[in-house]
Amino acid sequence: MITAGVDIGAKTTKAIVMDSGRILGSSSLVLTGFDQQAAAEKALAEALAAASLEREAVERIVSTGAGAKAVPFVDDSISDVKATARGANYFLPTVRTVIDVGAEESRGIRCDGNGRVVDFAVNEKCAAGAGAFTEAMSRALEVPLEEMGALSLKSKNAVPMNAQCVVFAESEVVSLIHAKTPKEDIARAVHDAIASRVGSLVRRVGIEPDVVLVGGVAHNIGFVDALRRGLEVEILVPEEPDYVGAVGAALIAADGK
Repeated sequence: MITAGVDIGAKTTKAIVMDSGRILGSSSLVLTGFDQQAAAEKALAEALAAASLEREAVERIVSTGAGAKAVPFVDDSISDVKATARGANYFLPTVRTVIDVGAEESRGIRCDGNGRVVDFAVNEKCAAGAGAFTEAMSRALEVPLEEMGALSLKSKNAVPMNAQCVVFAESEVVSLIHAKTPKEDIARAVHDAIASRVGSLVRRVGIEPDVVLVGGVAHNIGFVDALRRGLEVEILVPEEPDYVGAVGAALIAADGK
């Protein structure tokens, strides 16, 4: 059975086409922008092209993500939490704790051996525990976002960052710069601060190995290191952490037939 999952995230939209649990095609990371439907249409078209399929070949389409309800062409929509747990189980069947950190929010999910959600907690009220925090701090440091992680790993000193808000944290970074604090130490402080907030969230649902990190921030090696140190557990990252939700949605689409 050919199905598709479309994950309309706050920053990017992803689509996956699957047949009986096998990935046939995927989209690029399409910028969501203001028109969520257009982004979803583009992502699905790319995934279908990659799979060499016409849209009529897809029997069911399920959406997830921040813009899941804004897409009228789907057969159903599901929560990020449900899609992420199922997708993480697909990539790593031993997962029991999923940490999902995206552009604007983070989630801690505990699931069973079948990828069903046991418990979860979501931070959606503050960007201090999400990718937007790193973006803001990289601008303050005048360091390209993609270089922040590697830079933080060069740090030899732990510098505390006390601010609990992106705005105040940016001011704190500026103060550290004026105090001649090395950029690598500030970069580490930024990642440690995010990891601390995300770690507190995950502890609320309980940490049970294996622990998997998904979402766009999973590409940040500095954050992965900070989270590993903070939680004192091994952190696994699937090969395509951005597409976990879309894969979960496609798998659940097959369940619904």
